[in-house]
Amino acid sequence: MSTVAIVGTFDTKGDEFAYVKDRFEALGVSTLTIHVGVFDPTFTPDVSNAEVAKAAGADIAEIVEKKDRALGTKTMSEGIATLLPQLYEEGKFDGVISLGGSGGTSIATAAMQKLPIGVPKIMVSTMASGDTSPYVGASDICMFPSIVDVSGINSFSTVIYNNAVAAMTGMLNTPKPEAVESKPLIAATMFGVTTPCITKAQEYLQDQGYEVLVFHATGTGGKCMEALVEGGFISGVLDLTTTEWCDETVGGVLAAGPDRCSAAAIKGVPAVVSVGALDMVNFGPMDTVPQQFADRNLYPHNPTVTLMRTTVPENVAIAKNIARNVNKSTGPVSFMLPLGGVSMIDAPGQPFEGVEEDKALFDTLKAELDTDKVEIIEVDAHINDDEFALAAAKKLIELMNK
Repeated sequence: MSTVAIVGTFDTKGDEFAYVKDRFEALGVSTLTIHVGVFDPTFTPDVSNAEVAKAAGADIAEIVEKKDRALGTKTMSEGIATLLPQLYEEGKFDGVISLGGSGGTSIATAAMQKLPIGVPKIMVSTMASGDTSPYVGASDICMFPSIVDVSGINSFSTVIYNNAVAAMTGMLNTPKPEAVESKPLIAATMFGVTTPCITKAQEYLQDQGYEVLVFHATGTGGKCMEALVEGGFISGVLDLTTTEWCDETVGGVLAAGPDRCSAAAIKGVPAVVSVGALDMVNFGPMDTVPQQFADRNLYPHNPTVTLMRTTVPENVAIAKNIARNVNKSTGPVSFMLPLGGVSMIDAPGQPFEGVEEDKALFDTLKAELDTDKVEIIEVDAHINDDEFALAAAKKLIELMNK
């Protein structure tokens, strides 16, 4: 019989969690209830809030006495993020579910993010219809919009809760597929404007016996790749599309954070890195572009995405940021420069053609990269040319075979 962990604030939302618990048990799923609220629960949980607080090095009685909501949320978040993975490793549950507003969501998802990819995770939340990246992170958490507040059992909430229970039950009870042949995993980064390059490289690598996981470089994609590399799942990295650094440096909407390009470097995972789509910063629809960029070279990629061409100074700053992390490399790494252009629209006659901008990017990289650690390879081709894609794929295999 499968077991689901129910993580929640049983002091303020006890009725809702008790209802969900009963629904699981009616469907033949065992439950492990974990109380992450500060005050006394409305029903006796399997894991108390005192145990959760202890996992964070705190005393629940002291937290209650202080009556500091922010402190309570922080402590319970840290505690459950430590405790939940331990309980999973001990085989105490197979999937996890929670319900909540902003506070409950931040507590529960902090712990869910610590569980391995593939463990069923559902968060029913009032925050599920907005920017969920702080809650999902680089994990595979399923966010269910609660529609109404998680407050009471009513005709709307019961529909949502039952759908979430059914989804979790289905994930727990569906037989897992037969294991496929294990192959070395390669992580590759792609954007729409570097698709031909990655597609060609992927085909070649797969023909050589590797499995290629392609990550869309939209911020979350880069974070997910970095997390898998850090977790030890990846044998080689084909990080040809580092465009998220444009958004991180200039202020676009698809940034992946300041640690981008660091996981492979620090872990010593063989990597080939390049400059894919470093000609563009990403924004939403045209009317969402910040006013200070109104006179820039803007390109409506589609009705919901507006691209902005990076300038010479921005390319210098972007190159320095990338070099700083790549220079942390403890394993074999090559940095490849496509002298013919860095994206589909950075080419002769295309909207983002930028000879001076690209030169600033390349020159800064050559000046900033530590050549005692990083091999720099210049290729007289466009990034989407087969010549460049195959050269990058073959170089990665070479590095992996060292």
